[in-house]
Amino acid sequence: MANLRDMQHRVVTTLQRRVVNPMMRRLPTQQLLETVGRVSGQPRVTPIGGRRVGNAFWLVSEFGERSRYIRNIKADNRVRVRLHGRWHTGTAHLLPDDDPRARLRALPKANSTAVRLVGTDLLTVRIDLDN
Repeated sequence: MANLRDMQHRVVTTLQRRVVNPMMRRLPTQQLLETVGRVSGQPRVTPIGGRRVGNAFWLVSEFGERSRYIRNIKADNRVRVRLHGRWHTGTAHLLPDDDPRARLRALPKANSTAVRLVGTDLLTVRIDLDN
C-alpha cells in the first residue's frame, strides 16, 4: 500500500495538472515558469509563486525532485520566467542545502502557505535572470 506522502503527491499533482494549472496559466498576472521537456523537448509551462530579488527569482518547489519541472530543470537548466506579464530568460539552480521553510517566510505569503500545506519534499530554486 502506498504511504501517505505518495498518496498526497498523487492527489495534489493530479488536481494541479488537470484543474488548477490550466486555469492559472490563463491569468495575465500569474507568474509562470517555462522549462524544456526532458523527453519531448517541447516547452512546458508551470504556474509558480515566488519573488524577484535583484537579478534572481526565488521559489520553493512543494514536491522537490519529484516535480516534473524540477526534473526538466535537472536535464536543462535554461528556463524562462514570466513576471508582471513579461518573459525573462535565466538559469535555474536547485539548492538542496538552502532551508526551504526559512525561504518561504521571505516569499509571498499566500503561495508560501499553500506550498507548506501540500508540500512533502520542499526544495529551494534560484533562477539567475539574464535581463
